[in-house]
Amino acid sequence: MSAQAQFANMTVAHLLGALESPDPTPGGGTASAVAGAMGASLLVMVTGLAKSKTNSDDEKAALAEARAGIAPLAGTLMQLADADTAAFNAVMDAYRLPKATDEDKAARTRAIQQALRGATEVPLATLRACAEAIDRGRTVAAHGNRSASSDVGVAIGLLKAAADGAAANVQINLDSIKDEAYRTATAEALSTLTAQAAAHAADGLRALAS
Repeated sequence: MSAQAQFANMTVAHLLGALESPDPTPGGGTASAVAGAMGASLLVMVTGLAKSKTNSDDEKAALAEARAGIAPLAGTLMQLADADTAAFNAVMDAYRLPKATDEDKAARTRAIQQALRGATEVPLATLRACAEAIDRGRTVAAHGNRSASSDVGVAIGLLKAAADGAAANVQINLDSIKDEAYRTATAEALSTLTAQAAAHAADGLRALAS
């Protein structure tokens, strides 16, 4: 699929058709970003409801602050859906470069390594955005309208699944990168963000149950 996919402009049916097609893109990275955007959007919806859990001014202020932080993340995640497809297409293009001579092989290796970095950075950004949305989602879980608790639960579930999917995409690309310093730094960031997403998702679900 074209790097100019703009998944946000597709109908749901078109997006699902693109995902189920035999083309390698869009794939799991794009699906993760879209799922994260859906989760973030659900949280934004709950923050905008007329009633909160107790209707206190402090609670409504906390929800407004959460909304201001989460709303941009939904847009960022949809941009990352496009970026993920573009990044993977770049990797495939690099692998198609000629390798007839030693110079060709060296240039091809450099291009592959550069493309793999791009294909690692994009899902890492998706993971980071999902982790932030989950973090802010704890406020929505704690103070949102009780009637929308299932919506918040779905949102947290989508964001956690998106974070896990993005993490898997980071790892699979990172395994092929030769720069050890880059691999170590990225692996540390991956571990930290994954742990944060899991812990904050659990916190949010506990807040829903209280």
